[in-house]
Amino acid sequence: MNTNNTLEFNFILEKLASLALSQNVKEKLLLLQPVLSERECKDRIQETSEGLKILESLGNPPIPSMTELDKILDLSTKGSVLIPEQLTTVCSFIASCKRMINYLKKAEILNVSIASYGKAFYTHEMLFEEINRSIRNDMVEDNASSVLCNTRRKIENAKASIKLKLESILRSKKEYLADGYVVTRNGKFVLPVKKEYKNQVNGTVIDTSNTGSTCFIEPSAIRKFQDELTCLEIDEDNEVRKILYTLTALVESYVSELKINMECMEKLDYIFAKAKLSMEMKAIPVPITTERKFIIKQGRHPLLNSKLCVPLDFEIGGEISGVVITGPNTGGKTVTLKTVGLLSLMAQSGLHVPVAQGSVFCMFSNVLCDIGDGQSIEENLSTFSAHITNIIDILKNVSNESHVLLDEVGSGTDPAEGMGIAVSILAELKQRDCIFLATTHYPEIKDFAKNTQGLINARMEFDRESLQPLYKLQIGEAGESCALYIAQRLGFPSHMLVRAEKEAYNKVSVVKEHSSIIIKEEKKENTVSTNKIKPDIIKTTKPLHGESFNVGDSVRVFPQKDIGIIYKTIDEKGNLIVQIKGEKQSINHKRIKLITPASQLYPEDYDFSIIFDTVENRKARHDMGRKYDPSLEVKCEDEI
Repeated sequence: MNTNNTLEFNFILEKLASLALSQNVKEKLLLLQPVLSERECKDRIQETSEGLKILESLGNPPIPSMTELDKILDLSTKGSVLIPEQLTTVCSFIASCKRMINYLKKAEILNVSIASYGKAFYTHEMLFEEINRSIRNDMVEDNASSVLCNTRRKIENAKASIKLKLESILRSKKEYLADGYVVTRNGKFVLPVKKEYKNQVNGTVIDTSNTGSTCFIEPSAIRKFQDELTCLEIDEDNEVRKILYTLTALVESYVSELKINMECMEKLDYIFAKAKLSMEMKAIPVPITTERKFIIKQGRHPLLNSKLCVPLDFEIGGEISGVVITGPNTGGKTVTLKTVGLLSLMAQSGLHVPVAQGSVFCMFSNVLCDIGDGQSIEENLSTFSAHITNIIDILKNVSNESHVLLDEVGSGTDPAEGMGIAVSILAELKQRDCIFLATTHYPEIKDFAKNTQGLINARMEFDRESLQPLYKLQIGEAGESCALYIAQRLGFPSHMLVRAEKEAYNKVSVVKEHSSIIIKEEKKENTVSTNKIKPDIIKTTKPLHGESFNVGDSVRVFPQKDIGIIYKTIDEKGNLIVQIKGEKQSINHKRIKLITPASQLYPEDYDFSIIFDTVENRKARHDMGRKYDPSLEVKCEDEI
């Protein structure tokens, strides 16, 4: 289970890394993770805030890319000779450090602690002067040493002498030449002689043209000058090497200080990358607390278009540990989950988050989530299997400091069984005392949340006129899927709606309005009798446990969705006795939903013994009422 990818935190890290300039910092930012220390988290947020304050006042800082700089410094300590391009990189870094010192000097007036990094930099004036004097345009300068300067002057004089001699020959042998100018081949000055006249010019053939029609000849008259030039060029190369060795040794002597400068620059690059992300997202720092208090005001998913994104208001904590969100498909439930989880990861990683003032974020030991269907052909996982695999993993790692996010909990299987599994999962999370947020379509889970202390319902708002989701979360009320309502508004056939309503809610016929769909109550067939049931059987349940039930009420029992009749009302443990298919069972009131009250099914004086008693017991009671017979007995069922 990869929480970072599921909540798209990896995309935030990629965006953050793109704002850094040095490769080391880019790699470090891609590995950014939430911290578990409140003090460290607050320090990270504070440095992001200070970086943002400096950015807004002074603009972008002079941070260099430092490409290959660490490798260059390592080479200098291993006996290698740095080439001019590498020395130029070192010199440019020193210049950037000077600019950063000045930049942070200006930032001191903003009263930010990170301005003190300016005092941690070394200036390396002498090293900068030596490299800058000796290297220019990635080449060793003539005045890097007096020997090099004299050697290069001699080289130029030798080249000039050779050209003069060749031009003299050029004029005298003009008819033998392919071109009227001096050329160079293989580092030597030569004359381009036509192939047929090559024996007319005394010298050595150095090269030929591609077509073979021209021979490039070094005349014997300039060989002495050419040899002298070769010796001078060797002297030049030796002097250049000597200068590069000297500069490399100088760099090596400053390696430890240069690396300290690198560390400081990378730390600032790290801080300013976070600040740039904050500026780009119009984010703010949020208070962090270890208390169970998590408040988001006007929160926005940072990867969505801020102009189109509907701000999220969300709150959990205190006595409330779980929120169950319901509402129509595409109503924003999953986006809400991802927004809550993503903002939490960002804040605990020391980043600013796109919310409004008044938000408060809680520290979590981990964020665990099951979002998406997770199907996998390679692993042979169905949607349901993937969900359950994730849930099992979550339960192994959850604690009272965890933040759990579950999307469509219990989905992907038979609705009745899925509902039962969903309730068991939420009950277990409630028992573990973690903070959790779950989305669902099951109405039974809404009832479970409503009747369970510490849980609360929430819904995504829906515009019934435009049939468009509003993407607004309203805590405290359960929502509905609106499927039948949407189908009706879109012109779904009315007779099919009636059938759909009957299958969904076991209701048909006259006069009840549900989601603007006209449906009818199903009439129940019942036997009527003038005999009354025993007074000790007839009771009304205590409303203390939620919905009231009376003896004779027709109810549905979940998760099997069996139809039963209330035999005995609720006891002090919240259980009732329900007769299902002739068998009496003890069932908790949370699993029972009223279909039709007894008052609508039976007359006031109805004898319920017709339903609940055996024929033998009813006959015995009748005979006892007429005469005394010691052989008569009524068999009472054992207590359930």
